[in-house]
Amino acid sequence: MLLQDLAEGDKSALNRLVPLLYPELKRLARGYLHNERQNHTLQPTALVHEAYARLVKQHQPDYASRAHFLGVAAQLMRQILIDHARAHNAGKRNQGERVESLNEAIAGSVAQPAAILAIDEALEELKSHDPLKARLIEMRFFGGMTAEESAEVAGIPVGTIRRHLRVGQAWLKNRLDETTPKKRSGNVAN
Repeated sequence: MLLQDLAEGDKSALNRLVPLLYPELKRLARGYLHNERQNHTLQPTALVHEAYARLVKQHQPDYASRAHFLGVAAQLMRQILIDHARAHNAGKRNQGERVESLNEAIAGSVAQPAAILAIDEALEELKSHDPLKARLIEMRFFGGMTAEESAEVAGIPVGTIRRHLRVGQAWLKNRLDETTPKKRSGNVAN
């Protein structure tokens, strides 16, 4: 009901909806910030509040479900972290860290602004080639949505979602491997 009200332009519906979903939004934010340094300026509560502030300012889509709303909020949180990483990194590039897996990259990306920027660049490139796969990866890894929830939002069978996710993850892993130098093992003479 609240999602429908929101889609119909009732801005007050967002004010009633967010408190109901606040525990889930905070869980998402904690997930993003799990590997962040402890003295970081962004804390889960601040990330949720910034996402809310951006939600208020944007046009509200016709949310298909609670999961869809949380996916949109998760994308906003991801964008906030990317903006924060860009400001923090200010032109620096990945400093030789090889990305071992997409899960590790995403989990560690907040603590390493260069990593989150590399993931964002790769996702944007994937989006230009295959918007659906990029959207599904965002829903899964940034929105914490299950394959079933993504299927509900996208209107696609779960098996198809899983195939798209596997192919998209493999593409991203290969792309990140191409753009990040490999770590050297052992001692290297100067």
